[in-house]
Amino acid sequence: MNYELFMRAALAEAHAAVASGDVGDGAVAVMDEAMVARGRDSTRTQGDPTAHAVLSVIREASHRLGRGSLAGISLFCVVEPCVMCVGALMSADVDAIVYALSDPREGACGGHRRIIGQGVPGSRVRVVSGILSEDAAELRPELSREVMPGAS
Repeated sequence: MNYELFMRAALAEAHAAVASGDVGDGAVAVMDEAMVARGRDSTRTQGDPTAHAVLSVIREASHRLGRGSLAGISLFCVVEPCVMCVGALMSADVDAIVYALSDPREGACGGHRRIIGQGVPGSRVRVVSGILSEDAAELRPELSREVMPGAS
């Protein structure tokens, strides 16, 4: 799978979110090397704390595929998903989560709140991190300072 290609699509969604006044996060759902859904954060513009990019993509992918199970889907997102989003991804039965930037405070795939991925009992979801992290750091400098020493 071309991780960089799909992460660039997620980054494009994140840039669109920032341009509309929202938080810089975007996501895409990929199945069989084809993008089936894309989404961006809209928590500010919708006034909805659950309007995360990941949840937007889960809804869109389920709608387009006509099913609640997203087995066979790899989800690419700019920022490590939070506990709420990881719970939804687990319920949707995705195969993989791929993200660019770790979120040490809210992330649930690798930080202190890790509830999914390698080493977590019962977790079958593959987690890949750090894809195009330098590009993502431009969108979320508050995270890049914590994750990438020396970043400004």
